Amino acid sequence: MDEPAPRAATAPADDARLTPAEMVQRLSRANVLVVGDAMLDRYIHGHVERLSPEAPVPVLTIAREVALPGGAANVVRNLTALGAACAFVSVVGDDQTGSDLTGLIGGQPGIEPWLLVQGGRTTTRKTRFLADGQHLLRADREQTDPIEARLGERLLRIARDAMAATSLMVLSDYGKGVLSGDLATALVRIAGELGRKVVVDPASGDCARFAGADVILPTAGELALATGMPTARDDEVDAAAAVLMARYRFGAVMVLRGAAGISVFGAGPALHMALPRDQKLDLFGVTDAALATLAAGLAVAMPLSCAARLAGAAAGIVATRPGTVVARPADLQAVLSEG
Repeated sequence: MDEPAPRAATAPADDARLTPAEMVQRLSRANVLVVGDAMLDRYIHGHVERLSPEAPVPVLTIAREVALPGGAANVVRNLTALGAACAFVSVVGDDQTGSDLTGLIGGQPGIEPWLLVQGGRTTTRKTRFLADGQHLLRADREQTDPIEARLGERLLRIARDAMAATSLMVLSDYGKGVLSGDLATALVRIAGELGRKVVVDPASGDCARFAGADVILPTAGELALATGMPTARDDEVDAAAAVLMARYRFGAVMVLRGAAGISVFGAGPALHMALPRDQKLDLFGVTDAALATLAAGLAVAMPLSCAARLAGAAAGIVATRPGTVVARPADLQAVLSEG
C-alpha cells in the first residue's frame, strides 16, 4: 500500500474570528480514515393510484431507481462532499451487490477504497419503496455475522497503514459484522499508539468496545442502554453522558436525540443544538452527516465546540431535505451565516 504523507492538520487559530466561509473551507483540508460497515441503499420511486386486486396493498408504478453508497460508505460520501480526502476500509461479499457497491465507491473522487471481499458473504442491501416521496416499504438483505478472522487480521494491517497517512479515524458501526468482536478495540488501541484521534458512531449500547475513543456519537436510546439511565430530558442526557464519559474514558460525547436535536459534552458547558422546528424533518442520514462533519473539523485541529457547531449545521441541512442528501460547503456557509 502506498503511504502518501498525511495532510498537515491546521494549527487551531482563533476560530471565533473565522468567517463561516473560512471555517467551512478548512474542512476541505481534512484527511480521514473511515472503517465500518458498507452497504448499498436502493431507492425505488414511483406513484400509487390503485390497490392491488390480489391483496389490500398499494400498487407502485415505478418511475425511477437510484442506488447510493450507504452505512459507513455514506459517511465517506459526506466527507468527500466537504472536499475532504478519505481512506475507506470495509468488507463486502462476492455478490452482485458487493460489485455494484465497489463500483459506486471507487467512482467517487477523493477516496482511497480498501474493500475486502469475503467469499459467500451477503453484502448488505436496503431497498426502499417510495410513492411521491412517502415511504411505503423497506426490504433488507443482509448478513450480520462477524467477518472471517483472516479478513479481520488483514483489515487491521490495512487500517494501521492507512492511519499513518491520515490524521483521524472514524469507526462507523452499523452492526453488520465488520467491527465485531475485538476489532473495534484493536483499532482504537492502534490509533492511540499512532497518536490519531478516533470518532465513533456505535451501533448499539455496547460502548465498551470503543473505550478510550476521543468522541462517541450515541443516540439517546443507545446512551440509555449503555448507562441504564433515562435520557428523555436535557438534565437526564447531561447525567447519562457524564457517566458514559467516565466509565469508558471518552474525551467527549455527542448525543443524537432525533427531532430534539444534538447535545455535546466535553467542550466546556454542555451544548444543546436544536434542529429546525418550522420544517418537516427527515432524519435519515442525519447521523452520517453529523459524524462526517465533526470528524473533518477535528481532523484539521478545530476545537470540539467549533467542529460540533459545524456538525449541528450539517445535521439541520440533511434533516430538512427529503431523501439521502449530503451537506455541501455552500449549504453550511449559508446556515452558519444565518446563525
